[in-house]
Amino acid sequence: MSDHDYFEEPAKRSAFGRVMRSLLIMAILAVIAAGATAFYVQDAFTSRGPLTTSKIVTVKRGMGTAPIAQMLASEGVISSPGIFMAVTYALRSTHGNLKAGEFEFASGASMADVLRLLQAGKSLAYKVTIPEGWTTQKALARIAANKVLKGDLTVKPPEGSLLPDTYVFQRGTTRDALVKRMTDAQKKLLDELWDKRQKNLPVKTRLEVLTLASIVERETGVGLERAQVAGVFVNRLNIKMRLQSDPTIIYGIVGGKGKMDRPISKKDIAEKTAYNTYQIDGLPPSPIANPGRAAIEAVLNPQDTEYLYFVADGTGGHAFAKTLKEHQANVAVWRKIERDRKKAANSKANKKPSTATTVTPTGKSDQPASKKP
Repeated sequence: MSDHDYFEEPAKRSAFGRVMRSLLIMAILAVIAAGATAFYVQDAFTSRGPLTTSKIVTVKRGMGTAPIAQMLASEGVISSPGIFMAVTYALRSTHGNLKAGEFEFASGASMADVLRLLQAGKSLAYKVTIPEGWTTQKALARIAANKVLKGDLTVKPPEGSLLPDTYVFQRGTTRDALVKRMTDAQKKLLDELWDKRQKNLPVKTRLEVLTLASIVERETGVGLERAQVAGVFVNRLNIKMRLQSDPTIIYGIVGGKGKMDRPISKKDIAEKTAYNTYQIDGLPPSPIANPGRAAIEAVLNPQDTEYLYFVADGTGGHAFAKTLKEHQANVAVWRKIERDRKKAANSKANKKPSTATTVTPTGKSDQPASKKP
């Protein structure tokens, strides 16, 4: 074997080794680069974002990931739309698509925080509250005045058909849609409570229940009294005694406005309207307000009592009586409270005329709810 032949094979092995070492080094460098890139992406994705204050951004329906990322960057919510898009695409199969809506991003929100919020679809929520005892006219005025709701009100539901409550909605909800939620909620509540009612009640229909519940709602704002007040009215209906409820006088005069700017007069009591229960037998033709759950429950399950009368007691509640004589004694107490308050108010006015105010009784109705014989 020649010298040339002797050294040829080791030379080939040496060249092959150099190639393999180069490939190994390149692979190691690639892994290091990939790791560094992954670390950079993760760090950028989870680090505090650029917002210095909270910000509300609207994502419109139909927007893709790229336009959303660019919009978030232009709004100063994220710093790198490229990283945001890359991670969004990578997580889409397990975390879902981005949702449309109105979103509030907190100060310093990371891209991870932003992505979680958009994938969860936790759109900003708004609230509107309709208190118990409000008329439909007053409730619709509040809904019409809300700046977040959309569209005109094209419906006016009957009095008593709205369930008073706090309703949560998102931007873009129409006023008509919200009103429908309220009427659906009242109907659902009535259906739920109807089969749980006492037997042999004088109110036989859902409309009659709503009507009496609206009177109870306007008569008292004390939760524990509702069943008692309902019991008084049920007793009166059972013996065909007029309800003589002051709030029905007011509704017969001003309708859906809900209140008068003066006390009830003897002329008002004598005025014959369809709602004045001093002048009509039984119930008015329809509710005088929108009753809440507690008032409806009170009418469907009134307190078993012998009371036929009640009058304001000066504490915001009422004094109840079985007989006219007892009631007249309670009325005398209330009248004294009224006189004492008026005297105290006048005395205060004489001392500080610039800050004097008129002190009036507290209660759910605008005037003291006195049941007269």
